[in-house]
Amino acid sequence: QVQLVESGGGLVQAGGSLRLSCAFSGRTFSRYGMGWFRQGPGKEREFVAAISWSGVSTYYEDSVKGRFTISRDNAKNTVYLQMNSLKPVDTAVYYCAAGQWQLRGSMNDYDYWGQGTQVTVSS
Repeated sequence: QVQLVESGGGLVQAGGSLRLSCAFSGRTFSRYGMGWFRQGPGKEREFVAAISWSGVSTYYEDSVKGRFTISRDNAKNTVYLQMNSLKPVDTAVYYCAAGQWQLRGSMNDYDYWGQGTQVTVSS
């Protein structure tokens, strides 16, 4: 069974940066497409970024393009989300997800989810 554990969340001022990590275990990491989603206060969970099995290809939600970078290290079974130029609207619980498809933006395309890590951006 796949297990995902996120870390790296916290409180940051607007304009600051954070790097989230998600540790994967239980199966062969390089065979899974990975994604990051977020759920803000009173909002539905939404797609943020996705990365292919190899890490060569990435896909972003429009509002984070140019500010967030998804990457993965298949030797460490870990996916990252580097978040720069953070805004208060980025405040949310961030979840990583794993699925057998690549570069998907729908929650339905992911089979496994982490417990989430809180990111709070103050103005």
